[in-house]
Amino acid sequence: MSPRIKMLRKVLNPPQINGFNPYGSKLGIESRESVNLFYEEYEALRLCDYDGYNHQEASAMMSVSRPTFTRIYASALRKIAKAFVEGKQITIKGGKVYFDSDWYQCHQCRCYFNNPEKDKSIESCPLCGNHQIEKFEYDNSTDENEDELMTELCKCPNCGFEQEHQAKTPCKQLVCKKCHTTFQRNES
Repeated sequence: MSPRIKMLRKVLNPPQINGFNPYGSKLGIESRESVNLFYEEYEALRLCDYDGYNHQEASAMMSVSRPTFTRIYASALRKIAKAFVEGKQITIKGGKVYFDSDWYQCHQCRCYFNNPEKDKSIESCPLCGNHQIEKFEYDNSTDENEDELMTELCKCPNCGFEQEHQAKTPCKQLVCKKCHTTFQRNES
């Protein structure tokens, strides 16, 4: 049985940044990998943890059900925890989202603003008046990493090797090919 088609999630504000980089002397080459936070996951964090809405209110604002919102929020927390613990970069891009109106970015003050009146064109930044503005473009294509949200994995607790979970076969019955340790279930 194939998974349900994902509906577009409504994002009220685009993120002001594209991600975060870790720093510190203990980081090696493996820290150059990144954890991708989708726009809808960023929006869930912003609505709950920054703006203080509960899950019911935030789910209505994103035009999704409350259980769907909770899954999006939990996925965002797992990704951020993974980035912190493993010292990985966080990038914010992709996902199945739409913005409630067109968004623009000013080249001078770097602010984002939208155009709720679609019949009027935007000619300058409402904050600083600069005429160098550009439409904010976001990637709404299906990303190969997006399927990770629904993928269940068997993970070796010893060496970290992962393989896709096989239906009706418990992970603890499988053995790692590298170190011969019993797998554990790991949902990503």
